[in-house]
Amino acid sequence: MPLEHLAGRVWLWPHDPDPDAIRGCVAVIADDRGSLIVDAGNSPDQARQIQQAIQAQALPPARWLTYTHNHWDHTWGACAWADDGDGDVEIIAHTAAKKTLEAEAARPWSHQYLRDQVAANPKLGPSFRARALAMSDWDDFRVIPPHRTFDQTLALPTGVQLKHVGGNHAPDSLIVVDQESSVALLGDCFYPPPFHERQPEDGTDFAMVRRLMRDGLEWYVDAHSAPRRMAGRLSAR
Repeated sequence: MPLEHLAGRVWLWPHDPDPDAIRGCVAVIADDRGSLIVDAGNSPDQARQIQQAIQAQALPPARWLTYTHNHWDHTWGACAWADDGDGDVEIIAHTAAKKTLEAEAARPWSHQYLRDQVAANPKLGPSFRARALAMSDWDDFRVIPPHRTFDQTLALPTGVQLKHVGGNHAPDSLIVVDQESSVALLGDCFYPPPFHERQPEDGTDFAMVRRLMRDGLEWYVDAHSAPRRMAGRLSAR
């Protein structure tokens, strides 16, 4: 699958529309100083496919990788980025992600472990079955905590801004804003909590959506939907 050009220097590996797959989009913000990868993919296999697509488009190699939040489908591909052979890739996340991912890194991940966890807590079934589908094998797999963290905002040398927004889906949620391309990459920040943590009253955080769209950018991209283009921005051009 090739990368799809969205706008400016932003390219997307599209999400999988099959909800059982739990495979979100991955963005590449290409810059001569090195590309920023937004989310790692849900497995090393997905990450390696994206690496091949980056090479096919002759885009700059990855220099930074940011997790929009700590959930597995955004972080489990990181070991392939860390070992991609094109030099060091710095992994960045919000401060609150670090302890969670350190704990996840210590778990004995395997297909048997996934089955055992679902047997103990059936609410984990959708997530853990998707993990089993994503992982062809566990050779050399590891969860990688971030190398660098921040609390409120972080500006990369390319001018891309990382902004912590929090929310009910994951308290460490951040968004990635590329003003040059008029694109905001939102991860899952306005989604309800994961199924196994969700309460009947939990739903989409529309108040957060309204706040985010005050930035007046042209494109807003969450991880599990098609990109949204704002008509108001277009009419102003």
